[in-house]
Amino acid sequence: MLGCTRTALKRTSTLISQCRHYAYTAEHESMKDNLTKLIEREINPHCDKWEKDEIFPAHEVFKLLGDNGYLGISKPVEYGGLGLDYSYEIVAAGAYASINCGGVSMAIGVQCDMATPALAKYGSHHVKENFLKPTIAGDYVACLGVSEVGSGSDVSSIKSRAHVDGNEWVINGGKMWTTNGTQADWMCMLVNSNDNPNPHRSKSLICVPMNTKGVSVHRKIKKMGMHSSDTAEITMENVRVPLENLIGEEGKGFQQQMNQFQNERIYAAAGALPAMDRAIQETIAYTSQRQAFGKSILDNQYVHYRLAELQTEVECLRALLNQCVEQHVAGEDITPQATMLKLKSGRLVREVTDSCLQFWGGMGYSDDVIISRLYRDTRLMSIGGGADEVMLNVICKYMGIDPSSRS
Repeated sequence: MLGCTRTALKRTSTLISQCRHYAYTAEHESMKDNLTKLIEREINPHCDKWEKDEIFPAHEVFKLLGDNGYLGISKPVEYGGLGLDYSYEIVAAGAYASINCGGVSMAIGVQCDMATPALAKYGSHHVKENFLKPTIAGDYVACLGVSEVGSGSDVSSIKSRAHVDGNEWVINGGKMWTTNGTQADWMCMLVNSNDNPNPHRSKSLICVPMNTKGVSVHRKIKKMGMHSSDTAEITMENVRVPLENLIGEEGKGFQQQMNQFQNERIYAAAGALPAMDRAIQETIAYTSQRQAFGKSILDNQYVHYRLAELQTEVECLRALLNQCVEQHVAGEDITPQATMLKLKSGRLVREVTDSCLQFWGGMGYSDDVIISRLYRDTRLMSIGGGADEVMLNVICKYMGIDPSSRS
């Protein structure tokens, strides 16, 4: 039976490989292979310790990645990036999913696709030179400041404010759920910068060095998953930064952040898909060896039918990801498609990891196996970057069936 199981695993891996690599080139594959090897050699041996410590050395890991060119894949060459199109960023996101703890891959995502896209697209030479360039090099750790206490997915309701005093912004407020927050060198911070009654025109993105007087880490947040990622609540009290730290135009921060969210949502889905693949493959391997009532768990028709059903759902979602990447690279507005991708990724990864964990029985409920870590870490997918309910609201607006869109 073991030989048959190995054959089945090989066939499953081939099926996944054929679907995943559709529309990608040899250059994409080479980047992914090299990055995966780097992860296996330099990162994965430390993941269990980082999970136990509930933090990983972000500066060390990011410097390693920066030195190898992986933190600015689609960023401008003049600031240290590779200048490649966004499809290469997605390939890297898939490779990061091979990291044995989700907290590290999420932290890398913040560095590459959550805190820096608006900076790279809209920022002046000053902010690119002083914030983007060292972030791409891995010399700086970045964090994103959007969510607040009482203002999570409802971005328009944030309370943090910045007013002009001479040649400086004076910032007061706080940020919540800040990934990389205890180790970050700077924050891409969304604040209210004017009194426009339209909340979509009253906000700006500002680069805030975290060592500025008045910035403090109020607390490090303990989470049910993503243990190796440090998540912080940050407070700002009369924090002064130069006016030239503004990203793009004053009052355009909301729109810039919405565009930044599209990168985040595509990136998150690109990481969730390999996590689902891994959950299914690990479950095939485990259930083929686990015996109950005289046969392997995998030999039960419900089990192997269910795994086949889940893999089919994963491949359908992968097709949507490929479509989103193609359209995004072409410069099209993919807000509805990226929103659907984010929604479905969050829901499907919950379904896949929950179903797979069930087949592991009591072992799946322990901290000793990868399936339990995948279950805990990926649960965030339906919350972070916009909760499922917010995604549904956006989709309804594009369909013209949201009451506010018909008033």
